[in-house]
Parts: sequence; C-alpha cells; structure tokens
Amino acid sequence: MAGSKKRKTAAASKTDEAPSGLLEIPEDEQWRMINESGILKKVDIPRDPSAAEPEEELPLAEEIFDTSMFLVPFSFLLLMMDILIHNQYGRHLTLQAVADRMIPSVPILGIFIFYTMRHKRDRRVQFFLFALASYLGPRVLWLLSLGSWKVNMKQAPPLITLWVYTIVQLDLGPAVLNLALTMAYVLLKGLKPFS
Repeated sequence: MAGSKKRKTAAASKTDEAPSGLLEIPEDEQWRMINESGILKKVDIPRDPSAAEPEEELPLAEEIFDTSMFLVPFSFLLLMMDILIHNQYGRHLTLQAVADRMIPSVPILGIFIFYTMRHKRDRRVQFFLFALASYLGPRVLWLLSLGSWKVNMKQAPPLITLWVYTIVQLDLGPAVLNLALTMAYVLLKGLKPFS
C-alpha cells in the first residue's frame, strides 16, 4: 500500500511539473545521453559555417545582367552630374561634350562595376572600396569648396559617381564609417562645399 501511494505522489508531482505529461530531463542529462548514444558521431557536422556552404558562382550571363542593372543608373548619375556642374557654372552643355564624356567613361565604369560586383564579398575588395571611398569623399567636397570651375567641371562628375558607387557597394559598417570620416574631414578643414 505504501508503495502505491509513493507511485501516485510521484506521478502527481510529474504532472504538476509538466502539464503535458512528459518527463522533463535536465539539459546536462540530455547531452550525456546524446553523447553516450554516439548519434553525433554518425552525423557529419561541419565545424566552419563558411566551409559548409561554399559560395556559389553566378553564371556569366547573370553577372553581366547584374552589371547592367548597376551600370545604367550609374551612367545616368554620371550624365546628371555632368549636366548639373555645367548648369552650376552657367556653361552650355553640347551633345558633343556629352558624347566626349560618356563614350570613354561608360565602358570603364562597366568593367569596374563588373569586377567589384563579382568579388564584392572578398574582404580585400571591401578594403579597396573603403580606401577608395575614403579618398573620393574628401576630394569631392574639397573640390566643391575650393576647386576652380574648370577643375570642378572636369573632375567632379566622375568622382561623385565613383564615390556614390563605392558607398553603395560597401557593407553597412564601413559605409557609415566612411561617411563619418568624410564629415569629420569637412568639419576639421572648415570646408563649406554647398555655400
């Protein structure tokens, strides 16, 4: 009789702890049971997450398509910056001047976009883009503040286009850091690029 009472109280306490009627086993006991069963030795678990999922290379057609999806807007950005800089200094932009700027620039920009997008996840490329953006940002703002109008008309549109592209391609942390460094440069030098 005493044995049946102990069983009933043990069963009642189990139902009090786990309302679903399941027995709760502490986590360390669960790990001990798993390790003793040897089930983990039968399953091949990769230790390095990057080794588990090798980065798939895109087919060339998709890379070209991705490049064109970036090349078109950045080519128009270059054209827009060229138009704006000419209007800023009261110069008339001719079709010949646009052709002289765009015909050599777009293929170079396309090759640059193609290779930087292909290797975008490589840390060396991210460092290169960060270093390039760290040069371009202060240079553009210095030009707009202190550069002559002829130098601005020649250098500002491609530099602005490249700077925007490098910021777009950088990971979020380095992009924000680059913009903060550029702002610090502007404040340190007392530049007023938009006055």
